[in-house]
Amino acid sequence: MSERPVIEVEDVRRSYHLGDHVVHALAGVSLRIQRGEYLAIMGSSGSGKSTLMNILGCLDLPTGGRYRLDGVDVRDFDEDDLSDLRNRKIGFVFQAFNLVARTSALANVELPLAYARVPRRERRRRATIALRAVGMGQRLDHLPSELSGGQQQRVAVARALVTNPSLILADEPTGNLDSRSTRDVLEIFDLLCDGGRTIVVITHESEVGARADRIVRLADGKVVGDARKPAEVVA
Repeated sequence: MSERPVIEVEDVRRSYHLGDHVVHALAGVSLRIQRGEYLAIMGSSGSGKSTLMNILGCLDLPTGGRYRLDGVDVRDFDEDDLSDLRNRKIGFVFQAFNLVARTSALANVELPLAYARVPRRERRRRATIALRAVGMGQRLDHLPSELSGGQQQRVAVARALVTNPSLILADEPTGNLDSRSTRDVLEIFDLLCDGGRTIVVITHESEVGARADRIVRLADGKVVGDARKPAEVVA
């Protein structure tokens, strides 16, 4: 693992004003995630895991504390810089897939590269490689409506990979999948981690969390557990 963490969260707090009330969604979270880790963030509804996900993904900023991504303090960036940072450093996988309905699998995966102004031929080449890597090389021209839920999520994973990000953030990635498709997607995450990717999965499903090497548990906006899976003993 690299000496410098991919993620450094130091006493991060996030509060929201709801009328006269202040809701403390995060109440001092500290967390370090090294390159190549596979981590699950778990907690019940209202625990703060979605808020933490938004901050890790640079979709929201903390109201207190510090967050560094690949050694860069996100407070030093304006919104345009944060958008560029997200596109270069982070691959997102969402529960709802978030694919463009009338666009092919290949074109969906090309989108982050188009935003980065990568030339069309190179976009197509890299998107094709990413789709083949998740077992969708035979479905390049298919629309999302022509794909199963599991296949759509594979396309979403390919889209997350295509920019070669430092970090993959997956928010309830198996929430809309059946058990077979869930296993297929989790096996892809296993392979990505084995290949050196950093994976952070937000989930409430114990079987999904169990695939990670480390589980961080949140409650009331605080870390209440941080455990690593015991190393396997080789005979």
